[in-house]
Amino acid sequence: MIDPAPTTKINPGLTRGVLNEICAETATKPAHLVLGLYNSDYNLHLLPSGEITTHVGKRILGCIRAEARRVDVVKSGGKYIEPVIGRPRRVQGRVIETDTSRNAITVDAGAAFICRLTDHRQRASDFEPGQFVSFDVLNGATFTQAKE
Repeated sequence: MIDPAPTTKINPGLTRGVLNEICAETATKPAHLVLGLYNSDYNLHLLPSGEITTHVGKRILGCIRAEARRVDVVKSGGKYIEPVIGRPRRVQGRVIETDTSRNAITVDAGAAFICRLTDHRQRASDFEPGQFVSFDVLNGATFTQAKE
């Protein structure tokens, strides 16, 4: 079921969603949480960074951090995260902020991703807010809960 999203303004680098599940570590997967995004069927599997105090089934606000393989500027397409269910592997969206001190860009792909650039040929200063970009996400995207 798709739930309506809250409409109050928040920092553009934060993501709102619902904590759908907290999964314990198994032989093949690390402990992770499942973040459901409002107005979508997305269920992102993210590694918790810090303590998660929200109860399962309740709304949560936080920051998604990832490492981008190589970021390409694209001319067409829409915002998306692949796959819809599972750990993020590919992201496409609009740059909303750059951080040259951390060599990172914040991308709105339906959820805000703060992405550290890992290709040594790229710098955050190479990108401008408003540009449409696409990139692969390295394994290990994290979620840090913020205070509401």
